[in-house]
Amino acid sequence: MNWIAFSYSLSSKSSGPRVSIWRQLKRVGAISPIGSLYVLPAQEPCAEAFGWLAQQVRQAGGEAVVMHIDRFEGLTDQETIALFRQARREEYAEISGRAEHIEEAIREQDDTEARIAFKDELDRLHSQLADVARIDYFECPEKDLLAARLARLRLALFPEPSPLAEIATAEIEAYRRARWVTRPHPHVDRLACAWLIRRFIQPDAAIRYASEPQADEVSFDVPGAEFSHRGCLCTFEVMLHTFGMQGSALHTLAEIVHEIDLRDGVYAHPETSGVDALLRGWQLAGISDSEMEARGISLFEGLYTAFARNAP
Repeated sequence: MNWIAFSYSLSSKSSGPRVSIWRQLKRVGAISPIGSLYVLPAQEPCAEAFGWLAQQVRQAGGEAVVMHIDRFEGLTDQETIALFRQARREEYAEISGRAEHIEEAIREQDDTEARIAFKDELDRLHSQLADVARIDYFECPEKDLLAARLARLRLALFPEPSPLAEIATAEIEAYRRARWVTRPHPHVDRLACAWLIRRFIQPDAAIRYASEPQADEVSFDVPGAEFSHRGCLCTFEVMLHTFGMQGSALHTLAEIVHEIDLRDGVYAHPETSGVDALLRGWQLAGISDSEMEARGISLFEGLYTAFARNAP
């Protein structure tokens, strides 16, 4: 793995620049595995950050060097990554501790005025989470757990009405011969819906990818579609509720689709980041809509099978 390293020296009289440089190193998420050597993964934003820091050091009368390296003697890549994750884990833990303080406080002060007073503090925690997540180069699992915790805390402070009551139910039989249409370049929600249609409703379904639906087509995940987002629910969740589909495997799959699609931090599953990365990779590869659908159906079928096998 490739890394970028930064080392500098400043006069003992340069206390102001020294503190400023230290704060900026912390802000960009650099770790120091030994002495005054600071390390970041070899990414363009990281190289740019170290370049600006080196310039500031030289302007303050010091010396600085930026190095591109491929390994450390006596320190494996996995050990280096573990140092990054430990640093982020500590920062997530600090935010989590403050969230716990809010949780305890609202249990003791269960009135509207007190809850509103916590809104600014919760907003600050969300902002701090975003700052740490930006430098979480190796996806510490505590990030998703903390995001879900803050989302649940916000819902506890300001409950939102459930959109489920507004979703009419329907019989699957009425859609056995339907022709389906959705937007081109399908991503997680549309791919999950396509899998659901072929898996439980219509195995040989005709699914067209187009910007404009035809009169005899059932549209999904497009504005004004028969099946689309409702409130805080993604289209996949809406379809499950419409057809009364239940089961822990479908429930888990829906939560993963929800988090990748809406990114509101309500649900945290270890599979989420992997599925998200895989789908983004396929998008970047520029594969066709039909190939994306085929791959997506295989992906969701595998996830569903795994979740169903592990279900109680």
